[in-house]
Amino acid sequence: MNRKAPRHAEAERNDEALLAAAKKVLAMEGRHASVAMIAKRAGVGIASLYRRYSTKDELFQYLCELSLQEWVSAAEAGLANSDPWEGFADYMRAVIAFGGGSLGPIAGTIAITEEMASRFTRLDELVGVLVDRCHRAGVLRGDVTRVDIALLLEQFGKWSLVDQFEALGRDDWVEDARNARDRLIAIALDGLRVGPERLPHSAPANDLLTRRWSDRRG
Repeated sequence: MNRKAPRHAEAERNDEALLAAAKKVLAMEGRHASVAMIAKRAGVGIASLYRRYSTKDELFQYLCELSLQEWVSAAEAGLANSDPWEGFADYMRAVIAFGGGSLGPIAGTIAITEEMASRFTRLDELVGVLVDRCHRAGVLRGDVTRVDIALLLEQFGKWSLVDQFEALGRDDWVEDARNARDRLIAIALDGLRVGPERLPHSAPANDLLTRRWSDRRG
């Protein structure tokens, strides 16, 4: 009987919860995010967290490694699509849905590990292939670069309307916010290529942005 399996599965669940929590907290708090805030949101005890990661930097380095791997997997999946544009669009949607861009505030605050550097290099290579393939197919603006793509994805990773409504406890508004985000993604993708595409979902309600200002509790 493998007694390590349950522990390994629990560690993986904790990793997933910590990464999801870190993305949310960093998107909201930026560089002021604390390990205690992340642990609380993830439902992980701070003591057990520090038994596994001796420092805040070590935790953030590991979360960056996990995040980069998600981006790498998304790029690999995009390249597996034989259609250059659809593969590129799949990559964009996957990364935005994952939300890895919200880890941007960590930049410059921690040392880059060898694993982080390796995964970033791999990601840069894959995205370069995605972009070059689209350029050769004539479906992506010729002046769009990998950096443009990375910056755009990071903007989508900031504290979104979906995150804000979730923080307010207004789950009844989250679907509207997600639909609005889907439209923005379609607008962004349309701006990257020639030929308009029909936007998904109906236009967002006029009060979608103002709702958060009128939601007073207690």
